[in-house]
Amino acid sequence: MKQFKTISEFHTFRNLPRPLHPLISLINVGDVTQLHRDEPTNLVFDFYSIALKRVSNVSVHYGQQPFDFTEGVLSFIAPGQVIRLARIDDNESVSQSGWVLNIHPDFLWNTTLARTIRQYDFWSYSLHEALFLSEKEEATLNHLIQSIQQEYQANIDQFSKPIIISQLETLLNYSDRFYQRQFITREKANHQLLDRLQSLLDDYFDNDSWDKGGLPTVQSIADQLHLSPKYLSNLLRTLTGQNTQQHIHDKLIEKAKEKLSTTDLSVSEIAYTLGFEHIQSFSKLFKTKTNQSPLAFRASFN
Repeated sequence: MKQFKTISEFHTFRNLPRPLHPLISLINVGDVTQLHRDEPTNLVFDFYSIALKRVSNVSVHYGQQPFDFTEGVLSFIAPGQVIRLARIDDNESVSQSGWVLNIHPDFLWNTTLARTIRQYDFWSYSLHEALFLSEKEEATLNHLIQSIQQEYQANIDQFSKPIIISQLETLLNYSDRFYQRQFITREKANHQLLDRLQSLLDDYFDNDSWDKGGLPTVQSIADQLHLSPKYLSNLLRTLTGQNTQQHIHDKLIEKAKEKLSTTDLSVSEIAYTLGFEHIQSFSKLFKTKTNQSPLAFRASFN
């Protein structure tokens, strides 16, 4: 694995000119040298990287998931995240275009954005959850990048940093807006994912999977759907108004109601069969969701 503590180190690694500013750089993807088989391919940055790329003949992995960069997409890499690059065919050339904006956290020091940048959820998305831009959206972001480039290439003065920070924040806000659009417009695929989520939860509670490790977690559900927890919750919130944890709780309460109304199991036995270690936690959640205690709910059927 190759870790880059500075942007300059990454420029040297990719045989690029030294950045004009040590804490920020804007790279033309077409200028980046092609990968060779003997180069390290697991990369970790100690800085933020935003990229709009089109790349052929390169397989890009984030975690265990491959991602196709043939289409133009916008991706976000936060400090400490790992990406893996590999040539698909050494006998074919790599076609690549686009831009990469690198920002070291120190560049944001003493600014509002330093405190708020990690509040943008897409820093926690996996690479294969990148943003697919329409032509109009891509033009909007390219215009902002051109403005950042103009400021980046100008002589640095006291206004350079606040201007670039302002433009960067605008780029992040537009990206956030475009992600929300993507959740809505990719309706078919998203609703298929919602169906898969419901099937996973049904299988879990119908097969008493609680005895294999307790209640399902957001992380375990996201892993089975091959999505990051943050992306899954944001997608579900857009589609249904509820995040992943709320969907888990709703399915749990549905099963609890079924057991309370159709079996003679005690409340503690039902809590245990649903994955709770403590009856108090189960009773509190049930009352929060139904405005009734489990015993009061059962009594309403007698």
